[in-house]
Amino acid sequence: MGINTEKDIEANLQIGPTDQGMVRLFIYAGDKEIPMDFDPEEAEEIAEEIRAAAQAAKRIGKR
Repeated sequence: MGINTEKDIEANLQIGPTDQGMVRLFIYAGDKEIPMDFDPEEAEEIAEEIRAAAQAAKRIGKR
């Protein structure tokens, strides 16, 4: 399975700070729950990667 492999799975994503000063990405699909905690610096790096991917997707979409 790769980034371009489509799956027929619906999932939800919640993002927010924890009471421990971490940033949590909480993914849930059906009965599966995946909490992912990152320190603020890691979260900022992830946000930069998401912004870069969004820009790349926009360029691809304009072709």
